[in-house]
Parts: sequence; structure tokens; C-alpha cells
Amino acid sequence: MELKQLEAETEILPRSFYARPTVEVARELLGKVLVHGRAAGRIIETEAYLGAEDRAAHASRGLTNRTRVLFGPPGHAYVFFIYGMYECLNLVAEPGGTPGCVLIRALEPLAGLDLMRRRRPKARSIEELANGPGKLTLAMGITRRHYGADVTRGPLTVRRLKNEPPFEVLATPRIGIRHSTDWPLRFVIAGNRCVTR
Repeated sequence: MELKQLEAETEILPRSFYARPTVEVARELLGKVLVHGRAAGRIIETEAYLGAEDRAAHASRGLTNRTRVLFGPPGHAYVFFIYGMYECLNLVAEPGGTPGCVLIRALEPLAGLDLMRRRRPKARSIEELANGPGKLTLAMGITRRHYGADVTRGPLTVRRLKNEPPFEVLATPRIGIRHSTDWPLRFVIAGNRCVTR
């Protein structure tokens, strides 16, 4: 799909979309379109990370230089480095002062596929370009430079299809964490082939 066509068929999510409970935001980000520059992908997998009571959440350690954006206004990017090699994109939810974020775990590529393939040359198929949090940031060209970026404006945005097709949502425990592992806070579009492998 051409990016211009995608932009004509979508609208940027307003800040009010993010200023709600994290779990609601995580579920409703499914089917939305993440756009960065010339690349875009449909969000098909998310995980909710709550505040102080969620030991798997970075915000549970309190306000630090690293977590500062989580305590600020909603609709901003929280990008962090993990395993010494991957960057992960989270979107800040909840009203300002209440920490919460949504990890974007996987995308279904929609636009800029050639660019994504150059950034992810080891991917064997379109389904493998962005089927994991570290893979999608590589494919989309998102780095820690985007920490704090306002996703309601600028080159990194999330958009809503004006005619969003219906889909089934599955809720499962989050994966790749050590704490609160049984909480059903991972959301996926059922049957989508681009989910995390």
C-alpha cells in the first residue's frame, strides 16, 4: 500500500485516546497503524504494563531519569534498550502523573516494505519483518532517539483506519518477563500470522 493512500484512509489518534486506563488502550491499539517516515504497519500485538503494583513494569521502580516520560502526559513514546541489542517501543497511557504504558509487540507491515527489508535483511518473509518488539523497531527505524516523541504529531504517529474491519481479540499472559507472569495483559488479533514468534 502507498503511504499517501494510507494517510487518506486514516486519521491520527488524539491524545485523549491514550489518556485512559492502560488495559483499554492496549486492547484498542490493535488494528491501528503505526507510521514512521515512509514505513507503516498495523498493530497486531500489544502488552499492557501498569504502575507501581505491576512488578514487570519499569514504572514500579518509581520516577527515574529513564522512566520520567511514563509519569508525564499520555501519547508519548517510551523507548528502551534491552539485552544489549534491541530497542522496544512503548506508548504512554493514563492521565499525566499516573504511569502506564503499552508495549507494541508486533506489526503487520503495510507500507515501505522495501525499506523494512533493507533494515531487516535476515527476515525470510513479510510476516517476519516485524513479528517481535525488537524486530519491529529495526524494521520501522525507531530508536532511543524517539524517547519522549509525541505520537499525536510529527514523524512517528499512530493512526486509526476510518473503516476499520472487525477482528477477534485474544488475551493471554505477557511473555518474556519474570514478574506477574500470569496476568492476562497481552492482546493479539486472533489468527494474524505476524504475531511474535
